[in-house]
Amino acid sequence: MAYTKLNPQEIAGGKVELISHGESSAYRLWLPTGPAEEYRLAQLDDYAKTPRSQFPLRTPHSLHLSARTSSNSIPGTWGFGFWNYPFGMSLGFGGTGWRLPTLPNAVWFFGASPENYLSFRDDKPAHGFLAQVFRSPSFHPWLIPAGMALPFSRKWTRQLMAKVIGEDGKSLGVDITQWHIYSLQWRADRVLFAVDDEFIFESTVSPAARLGLVIWIDNQYAAFTPEGKIGFGVLANPEPAWLEVKDIELTT
Repeated sequence: MAYTKLNPQEIAGGKVELISHGESSAYRLWLPTGPAEEYRLAQLDDYAKTPRSQFPLRTPHSLHLSARTSSNSIPGTWGFGFWNYPFGMSLGFGGTGWRLPTLPNAVWFFGASPENYLSFRDDKPAHGFLAQVFRSPSFHPWLIPAGMALPFSRKWTRQLMAKVIGEDGKSLGVDITQWHIYSLQWRADRVLFAVDDEFIFESTVSPAARLGLVIWIDNQYAAFTPEGKIGFGVLANPEPAWLEVKDIELTT
């Protein structure tokens, strides 16, 4: 059965549209052409006004959908899967859930342009199209020295973060502009990823936190490189960019 508990978010001209594809319908998450001056987002999620402690998904859950993109080189990030929205902050006003920044927990198919470097480990892929997993504790005593070291040694801080945050991932050689069937299974002891019903990656790194379903495209980048360089911001969209998804199923 199709999953329908999804809320659209649209920022700076980003749009979530329901379109027809033959006998079925699909969502098109679309970003307009624009300069590197503002953040653009089109997103579907099931946690918009929910405190992180009450996010709807716990193990076991599986996601199954079909997707394609407008290009093999989309500026920013895009993808679909489960995460804990770690970097967002909300004080609960306007019906939003109370949230403070936290460490990442995620199980997702993740697309990131080369400006991104989204890995804390040197032996894991940090951009491109990935099957990726993060598992983090709510707190770890090493976070204190990591925070204190950040102004003096970003490289050492990154090494400490790699010890605190469990991470695994694999680069995927998939033509993302063509329709493919993507599946992920989130279990308590492992996660499994499949493309076109063929298993392509398995990991024992599995988040224990509550997560939410997210499907998105934006023009944001973030990087924390092995050399300790930190960068973040927004990128220009020289042409419109979109992600189309259909046949979204969520099961336990």
